[in-house]
Formats: sequence, C-alpha cells, structure tokens
Amino acid sequence: MIRQGVSLGLSAALTRATAGALRAKAPGGRERWERKNYAGRTVELYAGPASALAVAVGAGRVSPAAGVAVAVAGICGAYDDIAGADDARRGFRAHLRALRDGEVTSGAVKLFGISAAGLVAGAFLKERPLDKLLAGVVIAGAAHFVNLVDVRPGRAAAAVLALGAPGLFRAGAGAGIAATAMGAAAAVLPDDLGERAMIGDTGAHALGAALGAAAVAGWGSPRSSGAESGGGRVGLVAHAAAVVAAAVYGDKVSETVRVLGGT
Repeated sequence: MIRQGVSLGLSAALTRATAGALRAKAPGGRERWERKNYAGRTVELYAGPASALAVAVGAGRVSPAAGVAVAVAGICGAYDDIAGADDARRGFRAHLRALRDGEVTSGAVKLFGISAAGLVAGAFLKERPLDKLLAGVVIAGAAHFVNLVDVRPGRAAAAVLALGAPGLFRAGAGAGIAATAMGAAAAVLPDDLGERAMIGDTGAHALGAALGAAAVAGWGSPRSSGAESGGGRVGLVAHAAAVVAAAVYGDKVSETVRVLGGT
C-alpha cells in the first residue's frame, strides 16, 4: 500500500501544480478557459487538462500502453470540449446518426478515437485475442462512463474515487494505475464540488480510461488471460458488460445522476 500511496500523492501534486501553472499563464486568454456550468456559474477548465496530464504520466510509468490510452482519451475529450462546445447533441446515437447523414461531429471523433486507443492498449495488456478485445471495451467504456456521470459538480471525480478504491488492493500494475487516477480525482474534487472548476470531457475521459486500464491490469498479470489470478476472464467480461450497459442506457445513467444531484 505504500507504493500506491506514493503514486496517489504524486498524481495529486502534479495535478495541482499543472492547474496552477495553467491558471497563471492562461494560454490563449482567460476567456478560453472559462465555461458556464449547469447552473450558469462561471467555472475554470484548468482542472481537466491538469488531471489528464497527471494521470497519463502516472499510468504511463506503470504501463506505457495504459498511459497512451489515457493520453489519447484526454486529447479526444479536449477536442470535443473545444470543437463541440456549442453542440447540444449528446450520446452515441446522436453522433452516429449525424455520421450516417455525412456529418463528422466532434463526438464521433471522440468515440472512434477513444475506442481505437482502448483496443490498442488492450492488445498490449493482454495476450489472448478475446481478452484483448474485452480489455479494449473496458478501457474505452470506462472512459465513456465517467463522462456520462459528469453532469453535476464533483460527480465524476467522486465516481473515480469510489470505483478506483477496490483496485488499490489488487496485486500488480492495476493498483498503481488506480492510485494515479484517484490522486488526480482527489486533487480536483474540492474545486469541482465548490463549482470553481470543471474537468470537462478532457478530464472525465482521461480519468475513466485510467479506471478501465486499472481494471484490465488488475485481472491477471500483464500480457496474460488472467487465468493465473483465477477468474480473470470472468472479471473482464463483467466489467465489459457493465460499461456496455452504461453506454446503451447512457441517457438514463446521466439523468439518474442529475436527479441524485438535484436539478
């Protein structure tokens, strides 16, 4: 647990330091780093890229493949934060319908980019073909899930803390990646809850991808089917089924979080 504690602390420190540096410099002007939240309050966006950078670096130290997947998820989320800021369409179905009509939305770019990154990471993290596919689904699906619950202040960061905690007690790379995600989430949570900042798609997708990578790495040893740990594939299947169900019922997931958070 000492190693996990160090990873958590380093990730939190890097997140806070990066957010502070961005706030001081405000590249492109401060207006670019401000948004209105659901209640019409002005919040800062520094926490998103700060947490994405910290968790990508931390996950990359444990597993380069996981680090790349987290970085790509954050970049795709950042693209959607910028290019899709005024796009009211939400959910896979809306973006796939637009794609069918010949329009490539920022949401579609995000969907395919994160999915591809998850599959590539899964191919490196697991050995057997089915496990590679399941791992990719878990990583990409977890990235999407955390973004789904990011509909009220602090909900996404709190979800990462809650879902990442069990991973701290697993052996191997999964514990380190989980600790990294939790450190970044803990660092942004106070400002997020206080409605001073939001993590946006940039932070939500990066943190979610890290959660997925932690789950994948936690079931069995790297580059294995997970049989050594007992029930590794069962765990992958369960995680994959959960994130697919969340994607299918995405609107209901988001609406439930809104209701629990108050509207």
